[in-house]
Amino acid sequence: MISTPARVAYLRRIHLFRDLKDEELVPIAEKLEEVVFEEGKEIFKEGSAADRFYIIYQGKVTITQMRRNETVELASLVNGDYFGEEALFINRKRSATIRAAEKTFLFFISRKEFNELIRRFPRLRAGFEISIASRRLARQLRFKWLRPDEVIYFLARKHYTLLIDALALPIILCIAAMGVTAWGVLVNSWITSGGGILFFVLMVLWAIWRGIDWGNDYYIVTNQRVIWLEKVVGIYDSRQEAPLSTVLSVGVETDLVGRMLDYGNVVVRTFVGKIPFNHVAHPYQASHMVEEQWSRSKHVASAQEKEAMRDAIRKKLGLTEKIAVKSATQTEKVSVPRLYKPGLGAILVAKLFANSKIFRVRFEAGDTITYRKHIFVLIKNIWLPALVCLFFVLGMGLRAYAWFRSGMTNVDILFLLLFLAFFYPLWRLIYQYLDWSNDIFLVTEDQIIDIDKKPFGTEERKAAPLENILATASERLGIIGHIFNYGTVYITVGGSKLAFEDVYNPAAVQQDIDNRRIARKNKQEEGRAAAERERMADWLASYHENIQEIESELDHPENETKSG
Repeated sequence: MISTPARVAYLRRIHLFRDLKDEELVPIAEKLEEVVFEEGKEIFKEGSAADRFYIIYQGKVTITQMRRNETVELASLVNGDYFGEEALFINRKRSATIRAAEKTFLFFISRKEFNELIRRFPRLRAGFEISIASRRLARQLRFKWLRPDEVIYFLARKHYTLLIDALALPIILCIAAMGVTAWGVLVNSWITSGGGILFFVLMVLWAIWRGIDWGNDYYIVTNQRVIWLEKVVGIYDSRQEAPLSTVLSVGVETDLVGRMLDYGNVVVRTFVGKIPFNHVAHPYQASHMVEEQWSRSKHVASAQEKEAMRDAIRKKLGLTEKIAVKSATQTEKVSVPRLYKPGLGAILVAKLFANSKIFRVRFEAGDTITYRKHIFVLIKNIWLPALVCLFFVLGMGLRAYAWFRSGMTNVDILFLLLFLAFFYPLWRLIYQYLDWSNDIFLVTEDQIIDIDKKPFGTEERKAAPLENILATASERLGIIGHIFNYGTVYITVGGSKLAFEDVYNPAAVQQDIDNRRIARKNKQEEGRAAAERERMADWLASYHENIQEIESELDHPENETKSG
């Protein structure tokens, strides 16, 4: 039986209860009941009646759902997580099956107590609403770039007032267009009414575009990082993120209207700047969710370090086999995901150039990934000299044909001039290809490198160790960048930035860099931690081996005196 003070301290760490005072948490803690589920035991089944709200005190559960006669695992929840609130909140049956992944200790309260809790503490409602909305949105979107062990805890769009603001002008203009159309019908002017209809259609399309644009910005907090996805359809696409370990503080900014409508900005400050969650609903509860995951990541890292230390000591004493411990941020190596479904242009580029050694824009050799700029950049630079080359080739062909038809035996001066002039655009064509081919970006297992080499000229080389990377961001600009899926990846290293410019699929390049950076950091941290554990284990093992002699000397100091 867990004591009430321990329960209060535990609830205090969960974002739902951050705004409650201790005297308000005590009656909640006292109402919690305890239950233990063994590994593999079903807690509740999809489609069953909802009668309890659960909080995980210790252990782990998996969430599964039936989709097209197939069981799909949605997520795993661990200590400090909760579940079962959505069905209680909207009074419906369970939407998923939850099973204990290991021996799991749960707190729970009944439906009646849950409803009383919401009624008595209205501040809890906002916390539950933001959690339920995040889980629903996460189930709909299913981001493919999430890592296998990554769980979304917060996912939101901008507040609905921003959608209203975005649609206000198109709607007003639609009404005006309807008025113009009606006036044209009244005065029997088909030009006026036709123009009004055309303008109305354009305004409807604009309204749809602005609505989609509003829905394409996402703010995300997982158990590993904070992320801001920003996208303007056909023009701009970027992803900014930072690991939870780099977070320095979390703040909230609101104005008068925001306080009235309960929205504001959550500002997550990191080592290299900030990631703003602009105009999100329930900003204070959202900030509590960020703080909870930030605090939990530090707690998990500390707990795993203690576990590794205990295993090292037991090994030194010969008590057990050494157990490999996974660091708090370590992830399995995964294939590079795509941030979005590629368009027709991107598919054509992949089919035409992906397997060509001459035009390949990404290839691996050993542990090194090499990127060139997008093929569109090459085409943009060579189309003019290529066109001029084609012009000269056609000119020489026509001149040679006329020369043979006329039966001339002397040298054709015009053909000779065309032949000599042909070498300049040919040289420009070769130069532009070599310049494109030599401008490469490398990601090795320990560093990133930007090489800009001019053909037969200077070479500029910029490099930075992976462990010095503080943050990354990717973006696509312009309609062409969107259609052909190319853009720039920015890598912040200390006070400076490196840029992988005009690379194909910048989101995937960013993911490559992040995967290598995390692997490198984990390898170094594990090496340092292992060395420190070994040193401490040696010291403690030595102490253990000599403890009996030390205790004997302390119990019989006269022996030492006599021997002296």
